[in-house]
Amino acid sequence: MLNRYPWWKYLIIGLVLVIGIIYALPNLFGEDPAVQISPARTGLEIDQPMYARVIDKLESEQLDYKSAAFDAQRLLVRFSDTEVQLKAADILRELLGRDYTVALNLAPSTPEFMRALGLAPMYLGLDLRGGVHFLMEVDMDAAISQAEESYLESLRTLLRDQRIRYTALNREPASAANPDLGSSIRASFRSAEDREQALSQIRDELNTLDITESDQGFDLILRMTPQEIEERRSTALAQNMTTLRNRVNELGVAEPVIQQQGGNRIVIQLPGVQDTARAKEILGATATLEFRLVYGGDGTQARIDAAQAESTGRKPFDAKLYKIRGGGSILLQNRVILTGDSITDAGAGFDSLNGSPNVRIVLDGQGASRMTNATRDQIGKDMSVVFIETHYQTVEKDGKTEVKPSRVEEVINVATIRDVLGKNFQITGLDNPQEARNLALLLRAGSLAAPIYIVEERTVGPSAGKENIEQGFSSALVAFALVLIFMAFYYRMFGLISDMALMFNLVLIVALLSMLQATLTLPGIAGIILTIGMAVDANVLIFERIREELKLGNTPQAAIH
Repeated sequence: MLNRYPWWKYLIIGLVLVIGIIYALPNLFGEDPAVQISPARTGLEIDQPMYARVIDKLESEQLDYKSAAFDAQRLLVRFSDTEVQLKAADILRELLGRDYTVALNLAPSTPEFMRALGLAPMYLGLDLRGGVHFLMEVDMDAAISQAEESYLESLRTLLRDQRIRYTALNREPASAANPDLGSSIRASFRSAEDREQALSQIRDELNTLDITESDQGFDLILRMTPQEIEERRSTALAQNMTTLRNRVNELGVAEPVIQQQGGNRIVIQLPGVQDTARAKEILGATATLEFRLVYGGDGTQARIDAAQAESTGRKPFDAKLYKIRGGGSILLQNRVILTGDSITDAGAGFDSLNGSPNVRIVLDGQGASRMTNATRDQIGKDMSVVFIETHYQTVEKDGKTEVKPSRVEEVINVATIRDVLGKNFQITGLDNPQEARNLALLLRAGSLAAPIYIVEERTVGPSAGKENIEQGFSSALVAFALVLIFMAFYYRMFGLISDMALMFNLVLIVALLSMLQATLTLPGIAGIILTIGMAVDANVLIFERIREELKLGNTPQAAIH
């Protein structure tokens, strides 16, 4: 008697196989190098005349394209290879200027009816699709410096609120005699009584600091404890990883890899990214904003006072001198109303009056309250927006490579407060729409806890990724074919049945990975080959056992069971 199974089991197997084949099919179509064009400002859209302009330009430059399609928000032109794609992108950027954004893209060539059903191919990893690899280092010294500046400001506020007089309050670098102690904060007082009163308040309010009484004068020396320094470093690394994830999400990269390496480095892999310059610009950027009131409330007078301060070298103790983008200087108040940390959302756009680029700002509850309180009594006076960015330069010193940071602070906007500001407002003074979009992206994604810089950059080109795909799939096909031939030749009918099962096994693996939108890498291809080999190994053991039972004189049914 032969093995028989209920009809519904065969039906389920057939249904699973059909679904598997459908989900695996999109992987056969691959991707096309493409150029995506979208409006850079409101009021513009992609229409038929604009589409005709682009097509005429491509044809006049003799650049062959596979297809082009557009709607109101974007125009997508597909090409056969990346060289033509890159050349077309440069030509179209020159043609369209700043009115439109021209970006490189890899567009799936899956048929429209499959996309309508929600079918999509597997994501390909960096080694298969091409892309960019960054190794970024967190400036831990800057993280500790920021923490000390925060303590310094808190200490200044505490002493002022408690009416404790001090003669000096400064940060001091680590001494050459004891470099392991690190930098410190030195507070100097007029008398021992003032010092003791301050010591009592500091121990109550800032009890995480290590406090030492100086032998010379009436000074207190405050340092962060080693435990807090280590905690600050870990927090800075974790917050930077979160911020970088947000920035990568804003770039729209599928299946990025963001991992910690060591105590102060972060590895970022962006598969499929072709515009590496923009990715590098966004990931490494440290741009943020500060909102400050103009010293004296009058922007014109503050500029005059700034010019005098530059010529004499003296400025008011409660003011800070800033350069203005476009030329000139201005005096601003020391007190910061709020920083970019209070911003919950930001969007780039254009001013309705003069069409200049702007960024629309949305503040959190605490930030909105601080802005309201700061501007309520300042109507008619001027407020400024300070743009802050950190740049890094690699220099050779004594045969060693060092990375030196330079902080750029410039006033991008000075405006008169016409009404009490709250949760929503906008800033102007930006150079171009691209800078507005970048700043909005950075503000949305969050500020970095400490500056970062790129120490290693490696690009895997699409051609190298294509070669890896071809080699990987060739090895998989050769291995699969050899297994099929061996099984069919050595085990005859049983081998053919095993071959069919292996083929369906492979289809179901690809289908499942596609359904989950998993990322396929070269090690993943090796894993699929190993899975096929292990499945065949189990079949070989079963078939050999059946042969042994048949040689002992058992019936086929008994041998199988």
